Amino acid sequence: MNAATPVIVYPPDEDGGRRVRADGTILGRAFSVRDVVAFLQEAGLQGWDEMDVVRSELIEWRGGGPDAWEH
Repeated sequence: MNAATPVIVYPPDEDGGRRVRADGTILGRAFSVRDVVAFLQEAGLQGWDEMDVVRSELIEWRGGGPDAWEH
């Protein structure tokens, strides 16, 4: 994965988890921005941190932004 790959963070589910998908692959279920960072780092964006995730235009937040974690 590279920095040009679009990332989708889906709306929170009933448990507050949000699926994270990059390049057509589900990376996991995040419960915080920190989890999204971890998934992206594992996918190859080691230099990214929480502020990169919050500010990036490559991340599409569905059902609320980076502060929405409750269903």
